[in-house]
Amino acid sequence: MGLFKKNPFGHILFIKKWIIRILGLLTHRRFRGFNELQIDGSEVITTLPDKNVLFISNHQTYFADVVAMFHVFNASLSGRVDSIKNIGYLWSPKLNIYYVAAKETMKAGLLPKILAYVGSVSIERTWRADGKEVNRQVRMSDISNIGKALDDGWVITFPQGTTTPFKPIRKGTAHIIKRYKPVVVPIVIDGFRRSFDKKGLRIKKKNILQSMEIKAPLEIDYDNESTEDIVKKIEFAIEQHPSFLKVISQTELEEQEALHKLREW
Repeated sequence: MGLFKKNPFGHILFIKKWIIRILGLLTHRRFRGFNELQIDGSEVITTLPDKNVLFISNHQTYFADVVAMFHVFNASLSGRVDSIKNIGYLWSPKLNIYYVAAKETMKAGLLPKILAYVGSVSIERTWRADGKEVNRQVRMSDISNIGKALDDGWVITFPQGTTTPFKPIRKGTAHIIKRYKPVVVPIVIDGFRRSFDKKGLRIKKKNILQSMEIKAPLEIDYDNESTEDIVKKIEFAIEQHPSFLKVISQTELEEQEALHKLREW
């Protein structure tokens, strides 16, 4: 790799590699130390092509979710199965991993700007800006940039566009899937909301079990399935369909009843 070789977005790969190494070193204990990340399905990562892969996931914090995925993806590619033990995998990280993020989020301070260099594909939200509800057209340049990232490597996106659980899936993700026909890999995460603040920068609570489940790629008929069909598949794949809310509510109720009985005993 040439010292000044750049990716399609103009980022110098040598600099990007060192930023990933340093940030990875600084954040590793957040997922294996202060808290423990339970990983399931990382063998899927090793079967994927080098580019045109779209990871879809539910979203719990602005940055911790993505950072954890960078750790898991690189550890998996280095031969670790469902583990991020031994951070030697950071020495040769995969440099063509990108993630979709709101442009205003990535400009809010020095650290977000550094994180943007790691692989942010920044887009303008069509439904919210500066904390207010808006309604504006999708910028075709944003769609093209996501396509550019897919053409170069892997892209992580959060199709709900918010950290609030069980919000509707944005149809833009389905349009991207139909247009670029990527391999679509669902990921379900949990515990990050309890571990970190909303930005995912500050540890809010220790000794929390975080989880990340990487599922098999979705089977999608890119030409014949409608955007509505794909949206429905995404909802179920990342466990954000309203039916999952009932399951979670029932589980929490059972846990509360069990705790109440234990206290009475």
